[in-house]
Amino acid sequence: MAMTLLFRRSTTRIYHTFKAPSTASVMFRSQSTFSSYLVTPAELDSALKRNAPSKLSTAPRTVPICGSWFLPNDPQHRNGYQVFKQGHIPHARFFDIDKVADTSSPYPHMLPSPDVFREAMSKLGVKRDDTVVVYDTAELGIFSAPRVAWTFKVFGHDAVHVLNNFRLWVEQGYATEEGDQEDVEKSDYPLPELDGGKVVAFEEMKSLVSDHNKEGREELHILDARSEGRWKGTEPEPRPGLPSGHMPLSTSVPVPELLDPTTKAFLPPAELRKVFERKGVDPSKPVISSCGTGVTATVIDTALTAAGYSDVSRRIYDGSWTEWAQRVQPADNLIIKDEE
Repeated sequence: MAMTLLFRRSTTRIYHTFKAPSTASVMFRSQSTFSSYLVTPAELDSALKRNAPSKLSTAPRTVPICGSWFLPNDPQHRNGYQVFKQGHIPHARFFDIDKVADTSSPYPHMLPSPDVFREAMSKLGVKRDDTVVVYDTAELGIFSAPRVAWTFKVFGHDAVHVLNNFRLWVEQGYATEEGDQEDVEKSDYPLPELDGGKVVAFEEMKSLVSDHNKEGREELHILDARSEGRWKGTEPEPRPGLPSGHMPLSTSVPVPELLDPTTKAFLPPAELRKVFERKGVDPSKPVISSCGTGVTATVIDTALTAAGYSDVSRRIYDGSWTEWAQRVQPADNLIIKDEE
């Protein structure tokens, strides 16, 4: 039986109908090429050699997807596709999180509709049974690729992974090529269903945070991927006019604490578990991850996966701080600043 869920991403209510997976949709679920969510350069290189591009082959493929993106205040004024053209994995496709999004929303790169996602996959030539490996820039190491991979998961493309990472791919001498994305044959990607259980919208987030003093609300973790200074309210946000600070219940988990300082790859699982233990994260409690615009929140989510935490009760606040700081009212007292 269909179940209707109210999903609000801005000031306009959008209704999505979620259905139990049909027999046809279950048939599309392919077995992944890899045994873990994070993939090493050696594992990806081996998989690509086994699945060399061929117009004659109809077998499921391993497809590298570049999900690079830079903050709007990037000091070098870089953008994702510009860096993609300077060097990318051979036959990689470029996923633009600013375009494969709800462009009608006042907030950046909110989740696209199922129709927009399907059209993007078709243009990229991605098939439903392909194994997809998303990677970032060598400059940043791990930053926006987890957001792209999470988007695939939200739309039911289970055979998706994150490369850990492209900086190591380059340093270890694996093949790269320059130039624009190559022309690809469009695929017939089926219309997916959005898994609302992986997402938190503003109204629910506000309700959870507003009731944080009530019994039972302490059972929730809200993890914030922004810098500690932005979380405390002592540093400015990269978007002009947006106040910094944090919401009640939230814990600061800056992205750099989850990455190796040199390679910018994820820390080993045991070290990630130690980070989350220091932050007081109880693996038995639900987790909502947030950040500036919903991008690096997924870095936390990916780190939780790598650390062995269950993903049953983990969600992403899609609008994150950019939406929160613009929509809560001063009288709500839902922006906290830890002034030093």
